[in-house]
Amino acid sequence: MEVTILPTKELRGQVRVPGDKSISHRAVMLGALAYGETEIDHFLFGADCLSTIEIIRALGVQVFTEKNRVVVRSGGMDALLEPENMLDAGNSGTTMRLMAGVLSGCPFFSVLTGDNSLRQRPMGRVIKPLTAMGARITARKGNSLAPLAIQGGKLQAMEYCSPVASAQVKSAVMLAGLFTAGVTTVIEPARSRDHTERMLKYFGARVEVDGQRVSIWGRPNLTGKKITIPGDISSAMFFIAAGITVPGAKLDILNVGINPTRTGALAILKDMGADITLHNRREVNGEPVADLKVRGSQLKGTVIGGEIIPKLIDEIPVLAVVAALAEGETVVRDAAELRHKESDRITAVVRLLGALGADVSESPDGFVVRGGRQLKGAPCDSFGDHRMAMAAAVAGLSAHGSTTINGAECVDVSFPDFFDTLNGIIVK
Repeated sequence: MEVTILPTKELRGQVRVPGDKSISHRAVMLGALAYGETEIDHFLFGADCLSTIEIIRALGVQVFTEKNRVVVRSGGMDALLEPENMLDAGNSGTTMRLMAGVLSGCPFFSVLTGDNSLRQRPMGRVIKPLTAMGARITARKGNSLAPLAIQGGKLQAMEYCSPVASAQVKSAVMLAGLFTAGVTTVIEPARSRDHTERMLKYFGARVEVDGQRVSIWGRPNLTGKKITIPGDISSAMFFIAAGITVPGAKLDILNVGINPTRTGALAILKDMGADITLHNRREVNGEPVADLKVRGSQLKGTVIGGEIIPKLIDEIPVLAVVAALAEGETVVRDAAELRHKESDRITAVVRLLGALGADVSESPDGFVVRGGRQLKGAPCDSFGDHRMAMAAAVAGLSAHGSTTINGAECVDVSFPDFFDTLNGIIVK
């Protein structure tokens, strides 16, 4: 699918973004491990989260869906059944890595696979700790790439020092730790997003957090809950970026999750001079939420690197667009993890901005954007990556001439109504 974006002089209105993708995944998974019924409102019905639902169903758990709502009914963590077929995670790394943790604790055989892109993404980072706990996992390329053949059960609690700050690695180990008789601890080099810890507590697990050290007690009595998923800050970030880069824009973005492990991009944008204010702060099932007011801003370049990277890793493509429209130089470093996303997002960002006439150069772990040039509309590739497609759309709003995004259907992964929502705030 091709989508053409024209430059705009005015953005106005209210925006409601889809439910948080990370939290939607976890709600279904923990609902499947909890005894009783879990009701999930404002669920993200994107392709990735639908892959998680289908896997949970294949494990014998009842999952009912309707518009924006999911109901999970389960007999608890010991009620999962051996699947008859391979489990397909589609393009979802979250699904594959977290479910690898769950399946490692189940006393049966299963196989996790995915699409061509997912089968090239690194899985050794979860296979290593899970096998150390006692799971038997066989995979391609020296136990590093999917498909993953898992014989689970009889796990031992452990303390694991993760070489990377990854919520997916941490979550896989914690979910496996649920099936042990002891205390499982994960120590990270920097704090990663903590949705799993928060939701496990909400479902009744004992979890303790001490800085970058997280511990979970095995064999908890998880019980079904009612959950309302906050709006995804990663999806909101495209409208935040649009609002601050279009002069005179006035946007209100409602019901956005502001988990402190996910708000690194907000801090960076404020450092760049963005006019963003938070209102109506509240907490919903353990997650902080707020409404955001965004206004057109005068922006300057900055440096993005170090411990803040895990707090904004998914937002870097659209931050790069903001950098191209700001005055001065922006440097992104310490972000080599971007090369292992749905696309190689370092190379993809450089190619996207280069196609639009920006001054950008690539480095092994990031890139440098020298902002201030007028972007020029051009054909752009989505690289099959939802975040790259939406970043291209934000750039097109401020480019001279039309910007055509090829492969734009990939936005369905996280924001199926993205282009309709965008058209709703453009003042004709």
